[in-house]
Amino acid sequence: MASFFAALLSSLDIALLLFIIAIGLNIIFGVLNIVNFAHGALYMLGAYVGYSCIVMLGMPFWLAIIVAPFAAVILAIFIERCMLRFVYNRDVSDSLLLTFALMLIINESIRLIWGTGIYIIDPPNLLTGTFSFWGIKYPKYSVFVIVMGLLCLAILWWGFNRTRLGRVVRAAAMDRDMAQLVCINTKFVITAVFAFGAWLAAAGGVIAAPMRAIDPGMGDKIIIESFIIVVIGGLGNFSGTLIGAMVLGLIHGFGGRYFPEINLLLPFIGMALVLLFKPYGLMGGRHK
Repeated sequence: MASFFAALLSSLDIALLLFIIAIGLNIIFGVLNIVNFAHGALYMLGAYVGYSCIVMLGMPFWLAIIVAPFAAVILAIFIERCMLRFVYNRDVSDSLLLTFALMLIINESIRLIWGTGIYIIDPPNLLTGTFSFWGIKYPKYSVFVIVMGLLCLAILWWGFNRTRLGRVVRAAAMDRDMAQLVCINTKFVITAVFAFGAWLAAAGGVIAAPMRAIDPGMGDKIIIESFIIVVIGGLGNFSGTLIGAMVLGLIHGFGGRYFPEINLLLPFIGMALVLLFKPYGLMGGRHK
């Protein structure tokens, strides 16, 4: 039972970290109808800028989580205003190729600035060490990740379902022309949503840095995991993102403990099974 509970806790912190990152990707798809391949590169940018803020500038970790992602926000605003808005009404392959090219450009730019070395951010003193309960030692930082994931989930759910801003975003996502007729500045909303998705990705990079080494390949890994999540849960579906993250977290948590030999294959097997029986995801519907 102790081993099972340890795997469950491990699954939970992995799932909620992945939720923070993948929800930005799914929000962007839901509003802009664009699959953003550059999302993983923005996650990596957040991690590297966070490293520079904490290690080089001496910024407190708590402040870096808020400040460092704004580098990705500035870049995202430039990308949306100067590039993406010209491909909204074109074939979906154009936006896919554009964001894929942007991913390569951002990745190479990060390598030029920070090099190809591996960096590590130590968690703040308050979050070092472990908690002991029921015979299990659990890292304090993992508890912090779970709390941040739940906080992100609660704020986003409240924001989209209980505020005027959430209704504005949903209106722009459902029918841009009609939203404009009721005096909603859809261009601003779209830019803000893309920037917010980038902020979530970069914030996830800062939060993940003490758990995962910062290296030039981290963006490629996370974009694959994010796509697995949105495929499992359903493109553009908020609840589906949470369910997809939980499924992938359970696969990683229990697969790494009980099936280490095939752990790398399990997420793809899970995604393939969902595509076979639920092609639009567990919570998704047919997109027209």
